[in-house]
Amino acid sequence: MKQKITISFVIATFFAICAVTGCADVGTESKTDIDAEAASVTSSVSSEGLGGATEVDSEVAYGEAASNDAAEPEGKEADMETWKTAIDGLTDDFIFGMDVSSLLVEEKSGVKFYDFDGNEQDALKTFADSGINYIRIRVWNDPYDENGNGYGGGNNDLPAAIELGKRATKYGMRVLIDFHYSDFWADPQKQYAPKAWNGMSLSEKSAALYDYTKDSLTKLLDSGVDVGMVQIGNEINNGMSGETKIENVIELLKSGSKAVREISSERGKDIGIVVHYTDISPKERVLSLIEKLVNGGLDFDMMGLSYYPFWHGDMDNMKNVIKYIGEHFGKKAFIAETSYCYTLEDGDGYANRVSKSDLVEGYPATVDGQASYMHDLYQNVNSVGGIGVFYWEGAWLPVGPANADNSPIWEKYGSGWASSYASGYDKDAAEYYGGCSWDNQAFFDFSGHPLESMKVFKYMK
Repeated sequence: MKQKITISFVIATFFAICAVTGCADVGTESKTDIDAEAASVTSSVSSEGLGGATEVDSEVAYGEAASNDAAEPEGKEADMETWKTAIDGLTDDFIFGMDVSSLLVEEKSGVKFYDFDGNEQDALKTFADSGINYIRIRVWNDPYDENGNGYGGGNNDLPAAIELGKRATKYGMRVLIDFHYSDFWADPQKQYAPKAWNGMSLSEKSAALYDYTKDSLTKLLDSGVDVGMVQIGNEINNGMSGETKIENVIELLKSGSKAVREISSERGKDIGIVVHYTDISPKERVLSLIEKLVNGGLDFDMMGLSYYPFWHGDMDNMKNVIKYIGEHFGKKAFIAETSYCYTLEDGDGYANRVSKSDLVEGYPATVDGQASYMHDLYQNVNSVGGIGVFYWEGAWLPVGPANADNSPIWEKYGSGWASSYASGYDKDAAEYYGGCSWDNQAFFDFSGHPLESMKVFKYMK
């Protein structure tokens, strides 16, 4: 492993590059065909009624040394009582969602979770008891090298999804399955095809994607997982599974959609189909992509959007995008990923992804600030007809103290962002392997005890 100072420099440089791409947006690539196509059709999408966005500052430096200095951002202080009030007009089925994809490898790495009374307890039960009603789980096709070494980031293969899904179902929560259609992180910066699909033509890849989706869903349902939604692709703004042309991506999406519809019909189970985009602050571009999907005849039900307030513009812009999707495309919309920090401290010696320069006015890096952000986000999403919000990786904690060398644990169990084994699949992975950069944004403290901010989900109801 590299020395800590080298890792910190690389991490800081890397996160500065990918500041506006959403979670797990790693690696660098040139602009794709989808960028060009989206730009060319921007003028065809009406911006009537869409408010202006506050652009994110792409020059912010991530991974700077964690500090509690200036934990309060400049400007107005957050109203620390607002988050303890109910939100009017929430439907009974409004989604209070949580992505817990890394939970299994956290547990294997020795992390323990507790309830509010200090008793050891399954983190999923603690979430359920706090009002979470939906769990999101990412799925990678084959996140292992030829010797069985995991790529890290949760080693999220189908068996892991089944195990987590069964536990979530036991506690009364529904499950959103997030197929990346890749063997490792898929996001706007990279969309690598699974190893098994390398060299396939588009038609062959479409058939493989259909088979994989149908087989995976069959196994999930046979195991008793209450799958309520399926996400066909992850943050696919710039492509999916190695394809960058929009017409090719739509063909792949149609294969995934067809598989979900067939399983839904065979099982007599209503499973929603979700398409997932990020980087919504340049709203015309993401709306033009949705227009392409609709005009291309893709059968889907919902748009999932990544919205991180430190990267993706202000809440007014986010609301306008959700409202436009419903009014002009007739699709339901929700926030598929979001987060906010409760501290600026680092828990595992691996630089935090969100730090002092990312704080949003009105939301300090405190437990109250985190809860206030979530309350305001839910209120804004609900006000324009959005159907819910998923928090990203609210249980991804340190696996060792910040002053220790935790690399053996990250490597063995895959509980860090990436292991060294991932570089054989993702050519850029060697530059960012290490621990958890998300620990200061969890809903548990570094020792696994739930934060008071987790209670916001019950207060909102």
